[in-house]
Amino acid sequence: MKYIDAFREGMHVADVYLCKNKQIALTKNGKEYGNLVLQDKTGTIDAKIWDLNSPGVGEFETMDYVHIEADVTLFQSSHQLNIRRIRRAQAGEYAEADYLPVSKKNIEEMYQELLGFVDSIKNPYLNKLLSLYFVESPAFARAFQFHSAAKSVHHGFVGGLLEHTLSVTKLCDYYAGYYPQLNRDLLLTAAMFHDIGKVKELSRFPENDYTDDGQLLGHIVIGTEMVSSAIRAIKDFPPGLASELKHCIIAHHGELEYGSPKKPALLEALALNFADNTDAKMETMLEALNAGGENKGWLGYNRLLETNIRKTAE
Repeated sequence: MKYIDAFREGMHVADVYLCKNKQIALTKNGKEYGNLVLQDKTGTIDAKIWDLNSPGVGEFETMDYVHIEADVTLFQSSHQLNIRRIRRAQAGEYAEADYLPVSKKNIEEMYQELLGFVDSIKNPYLNKLLSLYFVESPAFARAFQFHSAAKSVHHGFVGGLLEHTLSVTKLCDYYAGYYPQLNRDLLLTAAMFHDIGKVKELSRFPENDYTDDGQLLGHIVIGTEMVSSAIRAIKDFPPGLASELKHCIIAHHGELEYGSPKKPALLEALALNFADNTDAKMETMLEALNAGGENKGWLGYNRLLETNIRKTAE
C-alpha cells in the first residue's frame, strides 16, 4: 500500500483509502466537482474529482473505503490528489488498521506514566477524584486511550488525547517545580482533567467527528460536568477546592474568544493555559512541517499558526 505520507508530486496512486469527507462544490464557471478528504493511518490529503460524469466515477459516500486511481499534484505547497477513477472498495480489499492514524508513542506506556502522576497527588480528595476516572473506570480508561484530542487541528489520531494530556501534565509538573507558589496537586489534577470532555465531544474512530453534545456544549462544558458529577460522589469534598479545580478547567483556553467562559484568575489556571497552548501549538507546527515532506523551502501561510512557516536550516 502507498501511504499518504510517502506521496510525492508526479506519483500515480492506485489503492484504497478512507473517504473522510465528501462534498460537491462549484468551480468559478459553475461546474460541479468532487471535493474529498482521504485518510490512512499516516494522515489525510485533499482530493479533487474534476469530472463527476466520467464513467470511472462510481457511487460512494463519506466514511466509505474507496479504491482510487489518481495523480499526486502540488497545490499551495501541499500535496493533493487529482482523481481519475474512484469506486467503493469491496470487503477484503483493505484492512481497517491501515486507515486509523495512531500515535507514534506507545499508548500503554503513556497511560502508565499518567497513572504515575495520579499516584503522586497527595491531596486525598483530588487523588480520589482522579482515581474514579483513570483507575476505577475501565470504560473511561479505554475511551481516553483510544480518543483523539481534536478533529483536525492537533493530535487528531488514536492516542492523541492521551499524548496531549500527558504532555500538558509534564509541562505543568515542571512549572510546579520551578514556581513554588503553584499548588502542584491542583495544577496537575486540572491538567489531567482539562480535556476529558473530548471523549464525549468527539466520536470514536474512524469517524472522529463532533457529536451533538460536542456541537451544542463543547468539551470545556462537558468536562466540567463530568468532574462535577464525580465530585458529588466524594463525601465532604471541599467546596472551595472544587470551585478552583473547575475554574482551571473552564479557563484553560485562556481567552473568551477561544471558548473559555472565564479567563484565568488563579496562578494554576494561568499555568495550565500556557502548558495547553504550548503543546497544542508545537504539535500543530510539527504536523504542518511533516506534511511538507522533503520540502526545505517556505511552506506557505498556515492559518492555524497565522504565519508562513518552514523547517529550520540544517
